[in-house]
Order: sequence, then C-alpha cells, then structure tokens
Amino acid sequence: MDAFLTSLFALAVAEFGDRPQILCAALAIRYGRVSPVLWGLGLATLCNCAISAFAGSAVHRWISEDALQLFYALSLIFAGLGMVAWRRPVDLLQNWRLAPFWTSFLGLFILQLGDKGQFILMATAARTDMAAFAAAGGWIGVMIACLPAILFRRQLAEHVPMASIRYAGGAGFLVVGAILALGAWGIF
Repeated sequence: MDAFLTSLFALAVAEFGDRPQILCAALAIRYGRVSPVLWGLGLATLCNCAISAFAGSAVHRWISEDALQLFYALSLIFAGLGMVAWRRPVDLLQNWRLAPFWTSFLGLFILQLGDKGQFILMATAARTDMAAFAAAGGWIGVMIACLPAILFRRQLAEHVPMASIRYAGGAGFLVVGAILALGAWGIF
C-alpha cells in the first residue's frame, strides 16, 4: 500500500500546474469534447506508468537499500527543482491533424516520457518493489491532477492559484528529498 499511496500523492502534486495538465486543458478547449481527451490521457498515462514501474522493479534487484533511498530522494529533489524553475511553453499541438483521441494520446504520451513524474514513479517502484501498486497509484495521481483541467479548462486557471501550488509542491519535494538524501548518507 506504501507504493500505491506514495506514487498517488507524489504524482498528483507533481503534475498539478505542469505541462500535461496545461496540454489537457488546451486539447479540451480545442476539441470542445471531454471524452477523447480523457481517454487519450488515461491510456497515455497508463502506458507511461507501466513503463516506469517496470523499469523501477528492474532497478530494485540491482542496488542496495541506501542507494534506492538516495535514488528516490534525488527523484524528489529534481522534481522539486523542476517545479520551481522556469519552464518553456507547452506545444499545444495545433499543427497536428489527427483525430482528438490520437492527438491526446500521442501528445500526452510523448510529453510524459522522461517527465519528473515518470522518475518519481520509477524510484517509488524501485524502493518498494511493488511495481503494480506504484503504477496504479501513479496513474490515479496523474488523473486526479489532469481531470480538473479537462473538465473546467479555463476556469481552473482563473480560480486556482496554479503557480503558488506548483511552488509550494516543489518546495515540499525539495525538503523531503533533502531529508531522505541525508538519511541515505547516514547524516540525518
């Protein structure tokens, strides 16, 4: 259950105000329909979560517990830095001429590859060796973060302080990551 809850919470926080959420809102506005964007997000996120969890479970067998904790700590630190740092604008895929589902699926799949959420999920699966639970929690966490963007589109950005939430989440990741890293080195 640790892998499930950890990845659910971490990815819900990491993806809030992030590029996948922005792209989901833009695609929902562009197409004017919720279902193809929602299905595209769900499948793209499921594929990325499965890839991350599988890679994490493979790493679990190769390195020691302290190294796994350090790997997890570094994934949180880099996620925190990514949340508070400047980011380039999101490509809204306006030149893509695919059907709404395929644009959503492929665009979000590509956008999530190598994203901070993927590394957090991989580190969670490696640390706990519960790949299926980590993948399920990560999938639900991303869906929790992106679903409001699909349903509420512009209203979400107008009424929710996205930047403040992103900065607070990033600061939280930095603090927790630093504490875990110090613990992995035996300092804290």
